[in-house]
Amino acid sequence: MSDLEDLQQKLGICFKDISILKQALTHKSYLNENPSAGARDNERMEFLGDSLLNFTVADKLYSDLPSMPEGKLTEIRISLIRQEKLAEKATLFMLGTYMLMGKGEELTGGRKRLNNLADTFEALITAIYLDLGLDCARAFILDNFKQELSAIKTGRMDVNYKAILQELTQAEYKCLPDYEVLEATGPDHDKLFCVSVSVGDVLLSIGSGKSKKAAEAEAARLAYGKLTKQDG
Repeated sequence: MSDLEDLQQKLGICFKDISILKQALTHKSYLNENPSAGARDNERMEFLGDSLLNFTVADKLYSDLPSMPEGKLTEIRISLIRQEKLAEKATLFMLGTYMLMGKGEELTGGRKRLNNLADTFEALITAIYLDLGLDCARAFILDNFKQELSAIKTGRMDVNYKAILQELTQAEYKCLPDYEVLEATGPDHDKLFCVSVSVGDVLLSIGSGKSKKAAEAEAARLAYGKLTKQDG
């Protein structure tokens, strides 16, 4: 059995044109080192896959949560399909082992790199769409996010503000948010933590909570709200 036949079994999808699947798995570093391969990398497919994923998830959230306001829907969508989550989905199918990539990229951990995994998952969505149509791509997305979507619908999944703040600051400011514990007051069994979050030298917000994690989450929530209001 070829590697791509094995992958198709994992995906539960049989491609009509296997070259489309191969392109979805081709990292640009592979073509840099193999210019005569006569193939294309997956960057354009990643672009379209991102749009397909965003639309499908947004459409599902809009349908499932009719009373939820736009801002909250946006937060949930971003939290749900952030880079770490897409990389997690890619890992379930072991996409890293099927990628075509240059030796240099591979030697530096490229097969496990979050952005490579997330990008390849998005490219895979495009491959399914191009080869088998929109309905098949939509079904693939919804099937792979059914647990998270069910948890959101029943109120069992909270927005990950640290994750969506990180996504926002990476996209807008090309840096990660920095958290600092300012103080921890009270007895050991009932401490209150106060945490700040900054981007570069700019203090965004200060949050408090019964644990460091809770205080960071609150600081991230406040910072995200501040930044999106400023952007809007």
